[in-house]
Amino acid sequence: MTATGTDLAEVQRDDAPRDGTLHADAVRALTDWRPADPEQDRLRLDYLRHLGEQPGGMYRSCLPAHITASAAVVDPAAGRVLLTLHPKVGRWLQMGGHCEPGDRDLAAAALREATEESGIPDLALLTRDGAPVPVKLDRHQVRCTGKDRPENTHLDVQYIAVAPPGARALISEESLDLRWFDYDRLPELTDQSVRDLVARARELTG
Repeated sequence: MTATGTDLAEVQRDDAPRDGTLHADAVRALTDWRPADPEQDRLRLDYLRHLGEQPGGMYRSCLPAHITASAAVVDPAAGRVLLTLHPKVGRWLQMGGHCEPGDRDLAAAALREATEESGIPDLALLTRDGAPVPVKLDRHQVRCTGKDRPENTHLDVQYIAVAPPGARALISEESLDLRWFDYDRLPELTDQSVRDLVARARELTG
């Protein structure tokens, strides 16, 4: 995998809604991606079943489950990852969130979220054969419709976003805190899914 800077420019130039395009791209991305881990492959097939049953399954209005997109923002030169302290979850997480109608594709949604939440404008998603590719899936329960509402399920598709060496982050309104952490010194309030994603990012970026 290699990092490319072309994806961000494409996202910025093309933000008009395209009905059905985001759903079709998610099906394509998950069909093409074949993880070596059997549990990840079972999740991949579950995601595809969800999309097959739910034409609107990319958006938060689809309940009880919907696809989300996220990215671990890393600075490989410094051996560090940028994490956000999520106000609803109360834990340090990677950048990410809900897909929007203006997202050109699933990778664009992950890159948009990473850019908005990190404040770093020139992130680049890791690619394979010139195209961004997921590195991990994570299914988890949340209350994104409100604290007093029933839990729903996020079917998260995770990418890796490489920051330029020495990149300076800018906290957004969506975060209680935003900090760089050394790969070997992640905060205690971080779940195993984030730790696994950071380990995967470290492996793929050297």
